[in-house]
Amino acid sequence: MKIENKRLSAEEYIEFLKHTDLGSQYPQERFHSRIEKLVKNASISLVAEDEDGICGVLLGLTDFAYWLYVTDLGVVREKARRGIGRALMERALQEAGGEKDINVYLVANDNAIPFYEKLGMRKSLDVMEYCKADWTEFTVQ
Repeated sequence: MKIENKRLSAEEYIEFLKHTDLGSQYPQERFHSRIEKLVKNASISLVAEDEDGICGVLLGLTDFAYWLYVTDLGVVREKARRGIGRALMERALQEAGGEKDINVYLVANDNAIPFYEKLGMRKSLDVMEYCKADWTEFTVQ
């Protein structure tokens, strides 16, 4: 497996989402145009590939000085529990500036919490939110 800094097109990312559990985290409203913005504007865009193609993706926003917000971390379902997610997180932290300088934040679904806890992350109650966007749940298929 190799991990590269690589920008996927919206179509490539949507196809990837169909094979992961990330495909249910997005709202239906303006889905395609919002995915286009996401893949274009992420500060960090890491793609893990093996002999079968794309097996993992991490997208994040960072200031490269203090913080990294991981917007997306997904692994193809059939490739889960092989260290791909861990490798992507380690590389993202390194790309953002290293663990001595960078704090990592993200929103995890309940099923992913044990994974992030294994990485040394903990739940936080000090994050503020502002959510007024239209948000109709659906699953990318």
